[in-house]
Amino acid sequence: MSYDLAIATDIPGADRFRSHDYLAKPQTLMTAPFITLDHVRQSLSLDGFDAAAAAQRMAPAPRGWQKRDGPPRPAAVMILIYNEDDAFLHTVLTLRASGLRGHSGQVSFPGGRQDREDEDLIATARRETCEEIGIGGERLTVLSQLPPFYIPASHHAVCPVIGHYAGQPDFLPNPDEVAAVFSFALDDLLKPGFKFVERRRIRGYDARVPYYAVKGHKVWGATAMLLSQLEGRLRHVLPRAALLALASSGDGLRNSSADEASAASGGARRATCTLLA
Repeated sequence: MSYDLAIATDIPGADRFRSHDYLAKPQTLMTAPFITLDHVRQSLSLDGFDAAAAAQRMAPAPRGWQKRDGPPRPAAVMILIYNEDDAFLHTVLTLRASGLRGHSGQVSFPGGRQDREDEDLIATARRETCEEIGIGGERLTVLSQLPPFYIPASHHAVCPVIGHYAGQPDFLPNPDEVAAVFSFALDDLLKPGFKFVERRRIRGYDARVPYYAVKGHKVWGATAMLLSQLEGRLRHVLPRAALLALASSGDGLRNSSADEASAASGGARRATCTLLA
């Protein structure tokens, strides 16, 4: 695939964007978070929220996939939220191992295909989160499920599960599936300097590809679309003063306990989690 970065022009705050500034800018950090767990809970219970429109804001265009035959396969991902020791809420992403058959080397949420043994898709999300990054048990509470999300590349109908982990997670990446685990503050999701657009050749198409710039990673495709839905929900519940403050804040990303969690640092350790319904 070929890459050609372009400045975003149709995302709120796009006039503040400059190509690859996120790689060089010094951190400008807020002293207190704007987004709380109560805001997250409120955002997940919105009536009439247009999830498809919110996700579409970060969708590649054109997507370039032909319609598949047969029903999509069920799968689930875990959008895991936890509090850092500075009180900011973070969400967790993984860099998929290079040896995987599908989406290798890309950024994603923990998750995967539903197994026959899984009672439901929440159980799938819990199991995959435990297997991939070693997080589970009583401290992981499911807050909600988002509407099913179709991924044409893999022909999966994905159930996004929102979970909150109480305390500081000790990530144990499975080196067979995960090259690294990292996180970012939910407050950063609403900052204007977090989004970019580039042109790529994908499956023979000249595509416009929006992405979130997270600690040197380009988060695009289905993962970016799910983050865009979460961003849209949070924008609906945050006070206007908080939105204005975030729109004018610096673009630096906060450090987190997940910054150094990689398959190398995890070594050969494998997680054992108590899977709860």
